[in-house]
This record gives sequence, structure tokens and C-alpha cells, in this order.
Amino acid sequence: MPTAIAVTSADLVLPPTDQQTPTAALLQAPEAQALELAIGDMHLLLEQHGYVIALYPSGIRPEHERRLHSIRSVLESDRIALVKVDLPPLGLAVLVRQLRQLSICDFSPGVVASAARLLSHYIYAGALLNSVARLDRVPVSLKSHATSWVPGSQFAVLAGPESRLVKVGPNVEPPAGPDFGTHLLVAQGNLQSDWVQETLAPAWKVQAIHDATVPSDSPRWWGTGKLVEFAAHLPDLSVLYQLVSSVRREKCHWCAMELIGDRCAFCSAPLAASENRALPTGVLHHGAGESPGP
Repeated sequence: MPTAIAVTSADLVLPPTDQQTPTAALLQAPEAQALELAIGDMHLLLEQHGYVIALYPSGIRPEHERRLHSIRSVLESDRIALVKVDLPPLGLAVLVRQLRQLSICDFSPGVVASAARLLSHYIYAGALLNSVARLDRVPVSLKSHATSWVPGSQFAVLAGPESRLVKVGPNVEPPAGPDFGTHLLVAQGNLQSDWVQETLAPAWKVQAIHDATVPSDSPRWWGTGKLVEFAAHLPDLSVLYQLVSSVRREKCHWCAMELIGDRCAFCSAPLAASENRALPTGVLHHGAGESPGP
């Protein structure tokens, strides 16, 4: 069985892009499930899959995060990776699907778990907003705050891999996007606008546009429900496989799990200084769609 991927919200589980991509397990909030039942469910996942990689947002409620750590502590398991991700909800959902795709490849659980940090750099996650007055996840200037009170104002905000904010207008360029081939996932909220599809998508030269449902946590994350959330991402498993394969693999000196990058996703131990290596740059380029598959 492939390594289990788990999430803390059902709307972080996007439909699969093929028949091979497995779904993700749901780790429910404390008020939705008793701790004893949650421990039992995790134990069953470990029995069935061997390892569990739980991805959850950095803005999760503290009691839900404590629940995750409590379950791992009670089970005394070093086979559970708790991966906190600082991406907007739709971007996180994309990352979850990518790890679900990679979980069926010939990567070890440690490599799949630590690939989350790598792949986050290749997800261009943002939103079109009617106001940035309550946006605290991305730096907002005083001028932008003041402008957001003007009726009809709209802002294009990019939260990852870098933070950018522009006020949308006839002669304003969209935020710079990826220089490699992507698909664009678009979740239409309560903001009536075609700007993402008609302006941003052509500017980013996306290869396809797909619709999605706005995750339940998006209005809180962006500070408004009047939004159109989007995420440009690598859609092909062959490209994801090549990207992860191109990074040097190490063995964690603490728990012996295989990993890529500079930190073990299962025990959080960093590599020793002499072992630290930066992630490769320039692995992908525009049109990188002809990569070998797994």
C-alpha cells in the first residue's frame, strides 16, 4: 500500500487527475471526534499503510494542532510526519494532491514527506480580492489599505512562492508568474470577476484552466469572502517525479529516514552542517512537459 496522505479538512482533498491517485484520510477536529476514536483511526492507517504524512495549514486552530501531536505522542510512533504548510487553502489542496500522486511512486515515505517543502516553491497561489483591509497574511502598504475602501477596487495578491500585491486596473500588469508550464486551478468565491481567467491566465501562459470549490477556510485566510482564489501548479506526475528525483537524498542522522532538503519531515531534525545542501535551482523551465515518467 502507498504511504497514507492525511489532511485536517475534507475540502483540501481535490478530485484526482487519474484513476491511480489515491484519496487522503481526514484527521477531524477535536469537537468532531473523540480522542480515543482519532487514535484508533490513526492506528488503523499505520497498520494499513505503514506511514502517514499529515499536511495541515499554518493557520490551523491551536487545539486541532495539539490534537495531531497528542495522537502521535500517544501512539509513540515515528512513522507519522506532521507537515505544517504556509500556503493559502487552495494552494495547500494542490500540494496535497501532488503528494497523493507521488505516494504511489518508488519514493520512500521520508522523501515524499520532505518533498512538500520543495513542491511548495512551484505553486503560485493567490487570490483576487475586493479588499485588503483585513488581509494579514501578505504585507499590505498603507496606500493599499486606504485604496481598498474605494468602491469597486480589486487587488491581485500572490502569497506564494513570493508575496506580491497589485491593484487591478486597465494598464496594470498582473503579478509575475511561473516561467514553466502550469495548469491554473480557479475557485470562484463571492466576487464576480473574470479577471483571473481573461487576464491572469493569458499573462501566465497557463496550459489549462480548471474550476474548483472555494475551501471553507479561504475567507478567513484572505480576510474576505469576496474573492476568486487561484493556484498555478505542475499538473503532470512525470514532471513532479523528475523534480523530486533531481534532489540529492540524505539519511536523517536521528531517525534514519531518507529525506531531501535540509530537514527531516518525520522527526524535524536538521541535517548536520557538513551535510546541508541547498535545493537545486533551474530544474524546471518554461514548457518543461517532456520529462521522463516514474
